[in-house]
Amino acid sequence: MIINLPTTLTLLRIILIPVLVLFCYLPFDWSNIACVVIFFVAGVTDWLDGFLARRWQQMTAFGAFLDPVADKLMVAVALVLIVQKDPTPSLAIASAIIIGREITITSLREWMAELGERAKIKVSWLGKVKTGFQMLAIVILLYGSDYGNIPLRDIGYSLLFIAAILTLWSMVNYLRAALPLLKRDL
Repeated sequence: MIINLPTTLTLLRIILIPVLVLFCYLPFDWSNIACVVIFFVAGVTDWLDGFLARRWQQMTAFGAFLDPVADKLMVAVALVLIVQKDPTPSLAIASAIIIGREITITSLREWMAELGERAKIKVSWLGKVKTGFQMLAIVILLYGSDYGNIPLRDIGYSLLFIAAILTLWSMVNYLRAALPLLKRDL
């Protein structure tokens, strides 16, 4: 197993998960800002590890496996923390949709890879747009309150609901792409 800088950045993202949880529960006024910074740093490492791995030609099988795992873990934990702080049914449903989709598509990709058909469900533009809405929503909801006259909580809710809709749409597209193989195995 090769541990290069891109893989180290991915491991850092995983290490940041318990740090995010810790700061979420600290009883300080600034802990929500710390959570935003931690999640933002994790997002930057997500972009940077892929960029560096491609740029320096340091892509490894371990890194390719670990990167999406780190992403899914960070998002799932952040959503659980957000719902725990604001346990509304609508927020819980949107979060469950996002987490459920991640588990479903990750499993689908693994199954398709076993069949040698992983290329049929590559990351799409819709997945990237969904991720953008999702990440922005999580950052805003981790902050957890309005900023002056700016209704950040309402904006965060709206962005998360849009992300949940895009999540369902992208999941349907992925499942549609895999449908011929799914039918074949029934």
